[in-house]
Amino acid sequence: MKKRILAALMAVVMASAFAGCSGGTENSGGAASGDTIRIGGLAPLTGDASSYGVAVNNGTLLAVEEINANGGIDGKQIEYIYYDEQGDATEAVNAYNRLVQDDQVVAIIGDVTTTPTLAVAQASQQDNIPIISASATAAEVTLTGPNVFRACFTDPFQGQLMASYAWEKLGAQTAAVLYDMADDYSSGIAEAFIAKAEELGLQVVAEESYQGGAADFRSQLTNIKGQNPDVLFLPVYYEDLRLISAQAKEVGVEAQLCGADGWDSVLTDNFDSSVLEGGVFCSQYSTESTDERVQNFISTYKETYDMDPNMFAVLAYDATYMMAQAISDAGSTDSQAIIDAMAALEYDGLTGTMTFDADRNPQKSAVIVAIEGNAYKYVENYDPEQ
Repeated sequence: MKKRILAALMAVVMASAFAGCSGGTENSGGAASGDTIRIGGLAPLTGDASSYGVAVNNGTLLAVEEINANGGIDGKQIEYIYYDEQGDATEAVNAYNRLVQDDQVVAIIGDVTTTPTLAVAQASQQDNIPIISASATAAEVTLTGPNVFRACFTDPFQGQLMASYAWEKLGAQTAAVLYDMADDYSSGIAEAFIAKAEELGLQVVAEESYQGGAADFRSQLTNIKGQNPDVLFLPVYYEDLRLISAQAKEVGVEAQLCGADGWDSVLTDNFDSSVLEGGVFCSQYSTESTDERVQNFISTYKETYDMDPNMFAVLAYDATYMMAQAISDAGSTDSQAIIDAMAALEYDGLTGTMTFDADRNPQKSAVIVAIEGNAYKYVENYDPEQ
């Protein structure tokens, strides 16, 4: 890691105003000079996925501010130019073209959710622009081309990891799975969990599914109760999790509940979290981390945005630093040089120490989080290979 980037990562005091970038949901840049490096951003800042997109953009902005306050990338300030793609694949491609053709960015942080990210990744192949997504988990994302990376776990990784955790750490002998058949995230993780469970000898005694948008899961949960599994794996987003967990308690399911990173943000609003008491899921980081850098990030984020950072914000922060380090290591803004440097990256960040595998997915351990007393409680870092 170049000294300037390492110094920026360890910094604990941030500048009072963003240097080299400005806010807004449209083009936030101005005229670039030879002393700046233009990096683009794509995120759904409005629409159904805006809670994810805003967090990603906020995390990126904090990283850019911090890097610039500590001298930038080898003395050049980052000019961060971002657009709201509204959670729509067509809008995302249009914004991507604007970033590349009009703004002439050298790299992109984004997109956020899987479908727009896949569309942008496909469009980027003719340009060979280095791209890193903080949060798109579908396996197909990085398989699009060698210029596409991610900072987050893949869906298959999470399913395999949680099957191993249920077997090794929870002592489960039997498991049930309930997932959204219409959602690639949910079905992909479920499929990987089931395959790994069979490999380990963890018996899947019930495999239930539902159609996205459903609100009544009592029939599936009654079937699951009849099999009396040790664990019930729920690879779903937090909106569905709230309904499922409440109905599971209602019908008398006694299995240990466990899930994936879609559980993040479930403890908000007026949700009665007692129905999830003791449930565990894999995440990218924990707010209870003893890493001083994590605690500094959390406090700065809360001070800046008047809200707690979620997993998406911290992943975006890491993704931005990873791209900055790759540009520094490359010693150039040439696309292929940055891509090559990213592929060889060794990065120590807020979500772990990581390298990339052959498919440009990060290799790192997961954080296991439990829900206890209406709070997220750090359990352990878990790597099934160790």
